[in-house]
Amino acid sequence: MTYLMSLIMLGFVFGLVAVASNPSPYFAALGLVVVAGLGCGILVGHGGPFLSLVLFLIYLGGMLVVFAYSAALAAEPFPESWGERSVMAYVLGYLVVVGAAGGWFWGGWYEASWGAVDELQSLAMVAADTAGVAVMYSAGGSVLVACAWVLLLTLFVVLELTRGLSRGALRAV
Repeated sequence: MTYLMSLIMLGFVFGLVAVASNPSPYFAALGLVVVAGLGCGILVGHGGPFLSLVLFLIYLGGMLVVFAYSAALAAEPFPESWGERSVMAYVLGYLVVVGAAGGWFWGGWYEASWGAVDELQSLAMVAADTAGVAVMYSAGGSVLVACAWVLLLTLFVVLELTRGLSRGALRAV
């Protein structure tokens, strides 16, 4: 299980580099889907399958649709792909920074801390994420409202960033 979690985390880092290094929204959308899937895989490995399912459905159902709509309005005739020199320079730069940070913090990581949560509780009646869902809706109502507000703000920021030169993304299509 440790090797699987290590592989998922490595793919998560490469997906983040793919999103950060690509200036074209068309090719960055694939990186976003990979990062969302692998991030939910990390949550599943650490004992939160229900939370990861909810986050994956909300992300892919909501924000990716908005991203695809905004990318369609900001059409580029010749988008840059991952194989071009300028994008590869960004990829190598980000990988060097991630490698340097990983080398700096390598002494504090231990392989035993990457184990899955469910391996330690084989006879548990209630999983940790189902009890957390009840607390999220009862005591965390204000946090849910704040998260909804942040998602609405993110929607307007994405639409403003992709509005183009002459007319905005909020125009009638």
